[in-house]
Amino acid sequence: MADSKDLEIKQGKTYSLVLRWETEPIVYKAITAISLANGAPRLTVTGHGTPNGWRGAVTRVKGMTQINAKNSPPRASDFVTATVIDANTIELNSVTPCDDSGTEWSDYTSGGFWQFNTPVDLAGYTARMKIKDKIGGTLLASTEAGDSPLNILSIAIDNAGKTITLSIAATATDDIAWAKGVYDLEMVSGTGVVTTILSGKVTVTKEVTT
Repeated sequence: MADSKDLEIKQGKTYSLVLRWETEPIVYKAITAISLANGAPRLTVTGHGTPNGWRGAVTRVKGMTQINAKNSPPRASDFVTATVIDANTIELNSVTPCDDSGTEWSDYTSGGFWQFNTPVDLAGYTARMKIKDKIGGTLLASTEAGDSPLNILSIAIDNAGKTITLSIAATATDDIAWAKGVYDLEMVSGTGVVTTILSGKVTVTKEVTT
């Protein structure tokens, strides 16, 4: 099933959205240390295999139990973004290691897992997307050259970084004359299998600074 996400395009501004396509199985990597010396939790996870910017959850840590996901299994709200330091180290920059009163978390003692969904191998994939005024309606924007001059959408695939980046140039958003629509984004494998990974509504808002 495709994820649902509504998009807001600001007229006259460059639009960019970075997507990360996840699948099963869940990957579990053992945590052997957690340091707070740099302010944010820095986890030692040997051979973690996590792409930079990927989301995951911490479970079953002893000592520094505050870092653990609050739900088992973890829910979407438990996932945090990882910054990759090196092949064996990640940092959770969005996590503040203290409670509401400002008290720093307990020291890490042992155990725990960093878990995340498997990144889809993007080799051989192409991407396509269209925006219409309604499902089955009039085309408003597209990635396809054959839809020129409405082919203002660009999608870049980075298999090394496991990212899919949707972008629209500022000059193109400046020319948009419509205010709302619907879209879906499809990934097409090298063998022709089509998977919708994202869909939803699109709104265009007027810029303030021109």
